[in-house]
Amino acid sequence: MMGKSPNILIILNDDMGYSDIGCYGGEVDTPNLDTLAEQGVRFTQFYNTARCSPSRASLLTGLHPHQTGIGILTDDDGPEGYAGNLNKQCVTIPEVLKGSNYSTFMSGKWHVANDFHHVSDTWPKQRGFDQFYGTIAGAGSYYDPKTLTRDNENIECEAQENDDFYYTDAISDNAVRFIQEHVSSGKEQPFFQYVAYTAPHWPLHAPKEVIDKYKGRFNSGWDKLREQRLERMIDMGIIEPHWKLSERDASQPLWEDAENKEWRQRCMEVYAAQIDRMDQGIGRIINVLKETNQLEDTIIIFLSDNGGCAEEIGPDWGPRLVKNSARAKTRSGEEVIFGDRPEYMPGPENTYQSYGIAWANVSNTPFKLYKHWVHEGGIATPLIVHWPKGIKAKGAIRHSPAQLTDIMATVLDVTGASYPESYKGNKILPLEGQSIVPFFEEDIEEERPLYWEHEGISAIRIGKWKLVKRYPGEWELYDMQSDRTEHHNVAYQYPKRVAKMIKKYDAWAKRCGVIPREKILKR
Repeated sequence: MMGKSPNILIILNDDMGYSDIGCYGGEVDTPNLDTLAEQGVRFTQFYNTARCSPSRASLLTGLHPHQTGIGILTDDDGPEGYAGNLNKQCVTIPEVLKGSNYSTFMSGKWHVANDFHHVSDTWPKQRGFDQFYGTIAGAGSYYDPKTLTRDNENIECEAQENDDFYYTDAISDNAVRFIQEHVSSGKEQPFFQYVAYTAPHWPLHAPKEVIDKYKGRFNSGWDKLREQRLERMIDMGIIEPHWKLSERDASQPLWEDAENKEWRQRCMEVYAAQIDRMDQGIGRIINVLKETNQLEDTIIIFLSDNGGCAEEIGPDWGPRLVKNSARAKTRSGEEVIFGDRPEYMPGPENTYQSYGIAWANVSNTPFKLYKHWVHEGGIATPLIVHWPKGIKAKGAIRHSPAQLTDIMATVLDVTGASYPESYKGNKILPLEGQSIVPFFEEDIEEERPLYWEHEGISAIRIGKWKLVKRYPGEWELYDMQSDRTEHHNVAYQYPKRVAKMIKKYDAWAKRCGVIPREKILKR
């Protein structure tokens, strides 16, 4: 490549549904993301891997998560399961880019190491980042997060000693700081920055002034809101008008029959506030890129790690959560109340709640199912790519299917960096993805297979055909051109196609080290 390679900024958020942000049809105010979309490209059929840790592993390495050692989460599922650590047969984007003279920074959630408390060769500094600020663990308090770390040093005290601390803000502020320091140092090399927000993953924690902004916005309830979202998405060109809205989750009542409406509305108001606050932070990052004359040649990639999360937190979750990443008490010594209990409004530090199934169903409009599953509601993510110097089709929408393994390939394409056959004496698995740079200018029809597996839940997509199953159920076949919302299972109409796709899926699963669910359950 000629001249200086572009800066790369990847922004990943946590447990956000396909249609929550404004430029994908949602009610949340996201002016900064909306502007990136207006001046860049939106993808309508980009896919994650349905769960946080596997998505992070795949994004960072360009491999399927099973190949990296993180097939489920960061637990050690041995002796016949996954190690829960990034292994040495994969290489991360910052490790590759350091070989091309990039500075590398990360701010936010790591969650691809199984030891949260002791420095290991799977922590960010050890996997290619020059500087790191964030948490090693997954979810936790936004006011007092466990495993808060700078480089390799625990700095939980910084949150505990600051009454104004809010983790989403801290992630944004440190991302800004890394850019400012890089530019002021006078270094000529480009930078790679990975900003991994925990928002809007539970617990529902947000500043009161942002929550108050959303008072009443969701009062019409989940049924009407899903219909209204769908209309906006069709108008935007995100969704085809002939795709039927998925049914409301059968476990959930009509909105008019729902109890505790004030509390339910508050849950969605806090969830929206979490996304809003993240967008504000993204705005500050964009501003520092402008102020330092970096924006024109910085590729910004925004996406979510899985679909909206339908997990409902029970009061009995407390001990397990505290053991891993939650706090039993607030910084002032007050007991934290665990569980989705309507007598306690979510938002403040002494609560630990989620927004539940019905609102997750709204987040994933128009699709069915959620995080964990590989039907569209679990794996479809918004993807925005903004690059003033490299994208001419401002505001374009692309419908070509692609997935997380393609992010590494895209970074290699635009930077000219080389993917290694070996790294630090270890043989590296071949790259699985392909660059999406050609899609910046036009949609391209292709028949390459896309694959998913999580806890036995499996899928393969080839062109317009998607074969998917909920473990331990039967395979279902859907035509994504006529029925992307997966209403009409046509598996019995196309038995030869199903058999052919199963054979291809089985070959992929064997090659990529997918461990049969039965083996893990029997351990």
